[in-house]
Amino acid sequence: MKYVGYYRVSTKKQARSGLGLEVQQQMVRQFSGAHGELVGEFVEVESGKNDRRFELAKAISSAKKAGASLLIARLDRFSRRVSFISAMMDKGVQLVVVEMPHATDFQLHIFAALAQEERRLISERTKAALAQAKNRGTVLGKNGSALATENKARAWDFANQIRQVLPETWQSMSYSSLARHLNEMGVVTIGGNRFHPQTVKNLVMALTSRPRPSV
Repeated sequence: MKYVGYYRVSTKKQARSGLGLEVQQQMVRQFSGAHGELVGEFVEVESGKNDRRFELAKAISSAKKAGASLLIARLDRFSRRVSFISAMMDKGVQLVVVEMPHATDFQLHIFAALAQEERRLISERTKAALAQAKNRGTVLGKNGSALATENKARAWDFANQIRQVLPETWQSMSYSSLARHLNEMGVVTIGGNRFHPQTVKNLVMALTSRPRPSV
């Protein structure tokens, strides 16, 4: 199997420092090395909100010429918008995600829709909390910072409770595998819902953050 690797970072600083980029490259190169051949790599420095992707266009063209699939580390590195992912699939782009290599196009749509909806709900809750604070006369800058710290502390506490039921190899498992493990055990998210790759990603980020945010 042939693959063309596609990586996206949000800022030029991240591209220069390797922050985020090196992890993506490691995931893609390890996967392609175990399952086929990496015939090309393209790095995009662009916000996930922006659909103008010059490097992606080059990557897709290269993949089609080589009869290869487009290989990405994580779905959110491709796009944060369901409509964008759908448009790419409508164009016949063969997309493989390292975190969920066996996912069908339909499943990728589901995962993207869930992640997009989760971000929307978080945004709405944050806006509502800030509006209430403003009505009470609270300085929003200070309240927003305090709210963010409080949310991080709650996520850290919850994640460390979940740690007790994680398998010993959780740090080397994909987000989709961890989500399946937690769902099979009947564990739910902090909001009482099933786990999905995106919510597991948030969980892992909380688990690997040190120390606990002080509130």
